[in-house]
Amino acid sequence: MAEPLLDLERICLVRQGRHILENVSCQIEPGEILTLIGPNGAGKTSLLRVALGLMPPDSGEVRRSEDLRIGYMPQKLIVDRTFPLSVSRFMRLTGRFTERQMEQALDEVGAGRLYNAGLADLSGGELQRVLLGRALLRRPQLLVLDEPVQGVDVQGQVELFELIGKLRDNFGCAVLMVSHDLHLVMAATDRVICLNQHICCTGTPAAIQQDEQFLKLFGSAILPHLAIYNHDAQHQHDSCPHQGCSCPMGERDADVR
Repeated sequence: MAEPLLDLERICLVRQGRHILENVSCQIEPGEILTLIGPNGAGKTSLLRVALGLMPPDSGEVRRSEDLRIGYMPQKLIVDRTFPLSVSRFMRLTGRFTERQMEQALDEVGAGRLYNAGLADLSGGELQRVLLGRALLRRPQLLVLDEPVQGVDVQGQVELFELIGKLRDNFGCAVLMVSHDLHLVMAATDRVICLNQHICCTGTPAAIQQDEQFLKLFGSAILPHLAIYNHDAQHQHDSCPHQGCSCPMGERDADVR
């Protein structure tokens, strides 16, 4: 069995007397998609920062495989619309990459046409694709994505989650992801960790939806909206009225934020 890419053991994090993380242990295996879910303030982003080495834990151990290449997509990027920064220039800020490498990374996420566009002119979905392309530049073994569909409409969310799965398949990388979009993420992940300062429960999407701790945290009332959804590429969202429809657009009010 392959060694884990990342191994977090009994991670504790305290800030201003408040326990952010309590004895959190998890491993990221090669090629898997692992998603962290939980309420606001549960410590999801803090756990990502510990995993990336951006924030030292107060106790516990972080072990990474030797020479692990990580691509990171932050939760949000606030762009000053008065600052004339192009997508190509933004990509160059990552490091010394050739123009061909940057164009190829954008092509891989369906954003090749945006190479010369102004960063401030991008839509929410376009910006997220550029951020994802930027994370691919180092050809990572592990992609770390913090709320990768934030600020994107529901159809765009479906497409981005599908894209993340294709990138995993094409590059053989693992994905560690934070998401609030439970009704979509359950179809886009191999394993789920439900976090609320500590690990409440973990398992496959199908198993975790039946877990007592999951039901306590999110409430059984949302379960009808969490049926595992496999997107049909032939489904035309612009032709459905979203009343009585089981596609995610018909369930957008069920998002858990």
